Amino acid sequence: MLTLTDKAQDVLQRLMADAKNPLTGLRIAAISGGCAGLQYKLALVAGPQEGDHVVETGAITLYVVPDNAEMLIGTEIDFAESLEGSGFTFTNPNAASMCSCGKSFAA
Repeated sequence: MLTLTDKAQDVLQRLMADAKNPLTGLRIAAISGGCAGLQYKLALVAGPQEGDHVVETGAITLYVVPDNAEMLIGTEIDFAESLEGSGFTFTNPNAASMCSCGKSFAA
């Protein structure tokens, strides 16, 4: 369903290990906003919410918001570092278009 690159998994494992409270995975959603209409929302969480789709990807468990599952199928999440900054990037085959920063998309 969704995949994380090795770099994204490494970053998430480090963040989870450094957290004050125990965390079990990453919750992902697509919410209204951004310059293209929808933006990705990521949150490290202690567990899934009712109805979340649970996806095992390497050492990280992803919890996908049920209303967003179809538009996120096949998405690859990576972590990029550059002179402009660092952050998660998304390659979503379901996106009709994306903004130039890659953080928002149109379905």
